[in-house]
Amino acid sequence: MERNQLLDDIFWHTLTGAHACHASGDGGARRYTAGFSPILAFADSTAPDFAALLPHCAPGEHFYCENWTGAAPPGWRIEAETTMYRMAWAGGMPASDPAPDAARLQPHHAPQALELANLCKPGPFGIRTIELGDYFGYFDGDRLMAMAGERLRAPGLCEISGVCTHPDDQGRGLARQLIGKLVHRHQARGDTSFLHVMRNNEAAHQLYLRMGFVDYLETVVRVVAREE
Repeated sequence: MERNQLLDDIFWHTLTGAHACHASGDGGARRYTAGFSPILAFADSTAPDFAALLPHCAPGEHFYCENWTGAAPPGWRIEAETTMYRMAWAGGMPASDPAPDAARLQPHHAPQALELANLCKPGPFGIRTIELGDYFGYFDGDRLMAMAGERLRAPGLCEISGVCTHPDDQGRGLARQLIGKLVHRHQARGDTSFLHVMRNNEAAHQLYLRMGFVDYLETVVRVVAREE
């Protein structure tokens, strides 16, 4: 896939673009406002301006950020580090929506979505994350079995995020159907789907490759916390 400047720095372009209304920060640093996904973004990720974020972050808050290395800046600590793949759709237009029966999640589903995310740990997720795009799920009565939705975005690009299936419902292809539904919707409106997967989650990585995603880049991802 050809390089895309927006996709290279998608966290920054989202938090200063489509989701600026959900962001806090100054200068070259932004964060999602509390309640949304705990993500930080910087205009220059090789020299992140953490000092500009201090007034906007509470002691003890934890955040994900990408693409920087080195020692923790003053007032912060690094709690985890790994790498993740950013993968982009290259499979063409799906023939049809594979999940026409999936339910669109509504605001009152937020506690169920957060509970499932806390169980499955698909990545940074907050009580208001489902407000960032269209989220779909499968229910067994009132129980949310699986979900996937939209988060980061920029012109021509839309992320598929929050992909998870309850352990009791795995093996039924529910997450794959929901991903296919989102790809179908994105293709229909002219957007390229992309997603993130941690390097140690090789089963999911291989599934996405088989579906039609390709590796766009691999980047360092860290969990950082403001010191108390």
